[in-house]
Amino acid sequence: MSEIIQNITVMAIPLLFAITLHEAAHGWTAWKLGDDTAKALGRVSFNPLVHIDLFGTLLLPGILIFSGSGFLFGYAKPIPVNFNALNSPRRDMVLVAIAGPGANLILIILAAILMNFLSYMPTFSQEWAGLNLYYMVYINAILAIFNMLPIPPLDGGRVAVGILPPFLSRSISRLEPYGMLIIIAIIFIIPVGGSYFGLNLNVFQYIISPPVNALMSMADQLTRLF
Repeated sequence: MSEIIQNITVMAIPLLFAITLHEAAHGWTAWKLGDDTAKALGRVSFNPLVHIDLFGTLLLPGILIFSGSGFLFGYAKPIPVNFNALNSPRRDMVLVAIAGPGANLILIILAAILMNFLSYMPTFSQEWAGLNLYYMVYINAILAIFNMLPIPPLDGGRVAVGILPPFLSRSISRLEPYGMLIIIAIIFIIPVGGSYFGLNLNVFQYIISPPVNALMSMADQLTRLF
């Protein structure tokens, strides 16, 4: 129980920061590019309460922490965007989409740089602060890479629809009603099914781990600036 409580105290803050900045970045970018839908709804905000999704922000991360899975993931309420209101809908859809993962990359860099100053903190708080910063890097790396998978409604799906030729973008956009089912199958159903046959079918891990590890290595270099 003490380990679970510690995990909550060092993971909850980074996760809230990650998903709040991610969604606020989408809303802010859309607002600046002509669509004030999110702004009018109060979603261009650093207040995590306006972005919290009961399942994605609270229940799912809680289940993962209490199960001791060693993997933490979550999401917030999607930012509403009226793509037709954007100045240049096809181009700006891409910019709005990459703003979220871009915010996660900024948080990775900031957290890694702040690790250089841990030694200036009181000794009793160094470990706790260090774990918070570590998970800030780790969680934001997962969110940045995961959200860039080319599956709508993920950000990567929006980018793919915006930059690919029309015949390909139309094919990808048709996946959107089934996008979450595909994601759930990749993350949960396929690995569990494979385990019954003694097979490691954790496709999600194979896809996500290499780029996440690359971001972690980049962050590690930034922790040695001083």
